[in-house]
Amino acid sequence: MQEMLTAITRAVSPTIAACELTYREREFIDIARAREQHRAYETCLAELGVEVISLPAEAEYPDAVFVEDPVIVLDEIAVMTRLGAPSRRGESESLASVLERYRPLRWLREPATLDGGDAMLAGKTLFVGVTARSNAAGIGQLAAEVEPFGYRVRPVVVRGCLHLKSACSFIGDAVLVHRPWVDEAAFAGVRLVDVPEERGANVLAIGETVLVPAAAPRTAELLIGLGRQVRILDNSELMKAEGALTCCSLIFRR
Repeated sequence: MQEMLTAITRAVSPTIAACELTYREREFIDIARAREQHRAYETCLAELGVEVISLPAEAEYPDAVFVEDPVIVLDEIAVMTRLGAPSRRGESESLASVLERYRPLRWLREPATLDGGDAMLAGKTLFVGVTARSNAAGIGQLAAEVEPFGYRVRPVVVRGCLHLKSACSFIGDAVLVHRPWVDEAAFAGVRLVDVPEERGANVLAIGETVLVPAAAPRTAELLIGLGRQVRILDNSELMKAEGALTCCSLIFRR
């Protein structure tokens, strides 16, 4: 029986040009093109059999399209994070009102900070990036919430990029990784596959299909060589806002 998946997405904010930036210089973002690229992303998810719940844009929150960051959704619970950028913390409320239909909610508390983009689930292990956005208190509180359900939390020191999932992605039987950005010792016992380009470190696996950014053609070839079906998506405008494929949806089992 095919696994039934739901994805929550959010339309691109009209104020996305005012997004938070840490590792990229500010560039002009073509909002019309960003919206077109995001709709193509949602269409791709639907074509792969995912139920897409598309929420309206939030003009007061430029980064709100990146719905992955305010929450970590597991089979048993959804953990509402406390975002590392104070300007983004208001994004959580509207997401929580939708997610409470599907999962019991847990909330991280001050002094915790944690972005969902720093949490990579691989089986029952949650690898969590130690970054400017996610601190030790956040990782500790997350562990306290998820360990009773059998999950193990492994911190990973990240350098040179915004989030852990900027540097690596779980593809079901391995982790794609750009090693210069992570402490690879944290992945002891995990099969690592090196990506041939930085932009290829963030991909989104849906079953046997992997969504790959158009900016990473050699990574697409690598995945095809590993026997995966590949869908290539242009997310160049949201990349200018330090966005990636994983952060534009919250995907969970129904």
